[in-house]
Amino acid sequence: MTPDSSQASKSGQVPDVEAQGPPSPVQDRPETEQDGIDSFQDNSNVPQMSLIKLFWFFFYNFGLFAWGGPVAQIALIKDKLVIQDKWITLPRFQRVFSVYQILPGPEAAELCMVFGCLSAGRIGGIVAGIAFILPGFILMLLASYLYSLAGFENKYFNASFRAVQPIVSAMILRATHKIADHCVINHATHKVNHWLVIAGLCTALNSALRINIFISLGLYGIIYSFIARRKWIISGILFVLQYVAYAVYVVFRGVPSPVSLALGIAKTPSLPNLLVLGLVAGTLSFGGAYTAIPFIQVEAVLKGGWLPAHVFLDCIAIGNVLPAPLVIFATFVGFHGGLKDGLGNAFAGAVIITLGMFAPCFIFTIAGHELLEKLVRNKKIEITSYFQTFSTDCVELSSE
Repeated sequence: MTPDSSQASKSGQVPDVEAQGPPSPVQDRPETEQDGIDSFQDNSNVPQMSLIKLFWFFFYNFGLFAWGGPVAQIALIKDKLVIQDKWITLPRFQRVFSVYQILPGPEAAELCMVFGCLSAGRIGGIVAGIAFILPGFILMLLASYLYSLAGFENKYFNASFRAVQPIVSAMILRATHKIADHCVINHATHKVNHWLVIAGLCTALNSALRINIFISLGLYGIIYSFIARRKWIISGILFVLQYVAYAVYVVFRGVPSPVSLALGIAKTPSLPNLLVLGLVAGTLSFGGAYTAIPFIQVEAVLKGGWLPAHVFLDCIAIGNVLPAPLVIFATFVGFHGGLKDGLGNAFAGAVIITLGMFAPCFIFTIAGHELLEKLVRNKKIEITSYFQTFSTDCVELSSE
C-alpha cells in the first residue's frame, strides 16, 4: 500500500485508479536515469552561431584567458558554457570530458571543438579550436622571436631563465601526478586498477633500460587486453618474452644508448622533419603536453642535437606562462630549429611543427565527433583496455 492510498483509506476515500492512468515507464525510472537519457542528447540550449560569431566567442572568452594550464582552462570552459550558459548539463559535460580523455591532444582545445561542433557542425568545431589556440600561438611566436634576439648571448637574460628551470621541472613532476590520477582508475569501479599501475611502473623500468617507448606502448596495451579477458598465461608469456628478448639484445649488441629511445625522425630541423616531429609528438600527447615533452626532447636535444637542453627548458617555461595549451612549446622548438636557415625559415618551422602537433587532436575530435557522441550517450561503453594502458604508459614516459 502506497502512502497516497493509505491516506485515502484513512479519509474514507478510494483512490481513482482510472484517473491516474497506467504507470509511465519514464516516471518509474529514477530521476538520474531520466536525466541520463534526455540530457545526454539534448542540444536545445546550444546557440546556433555564425562562424564569425563563433570564432569571436571562443577567441574572446577562452583563447585570450587560457592562463594557468589545462586545469584552469577546463574549469573556465565548464563555468562559462555549462554552469552559466547551460549549453549542456553537468553530467553530460563530465561524461564528455571522460570520453575525450582517450584522444591525444590538449583536453581544453578538444572541449572547445566539441562545443563548436554542437553549435555549427564540424566546421564550427574547427573554428572554435583555432580560436582557442590562436592567441597563444601568436604570443609564443612573438616570444620565440624576442628570445632569438636577446636570449642566446645575453647572460642576464639567460640567468633569469636558469632560475625558472627548477620550477619548470617541479611543475612537470606535479602534472605527471595529476594525469596519473585518472589514468590508473577503473572507470567502472572508480578504484585504482593495480594492473595499470604495474604497466606504468614496467614502462618506467623499460625506459630506464632504454627500451624504445613504442615497444612498451604497444606491448603493454596488448598484454592488458589479454589480462582484461583473464587470459593469464598468454599475458605472462608476453611479459616474460620482452625481457628475454632484451637480454639477448644486450648480449649480442650491448646496452642501448640513450638515443635508442628516439625514432630519429628529426636528425636535422628541416621543414618536413619538423612536420613529422609535430605529428608524432601530437599523436603521443595523451594527457596533454607532458607526454610530448620527453619525446621531443629525445628527438631534438639528444638525437638531433640541434636544440640545446637549456633552450628546450626555456621554451617550456615560456609555454607555462602564456594563455595557451602547453603543447604550444612546440612552436618555439620549430622556430629555433628553422632559425639556422634564416628568419623566414624560422617562422615557417614554427608554423609547420604547430600544425603537426595539433593535427591529430583536430582529426580525431572533428572526424570522430558523431562516434564520440555515441560513446558519450552510451554509459555501458567504457574506455577500451588497450587505450587505458596506452595512456598510463605515456604518463610514465613523461615522468622519465
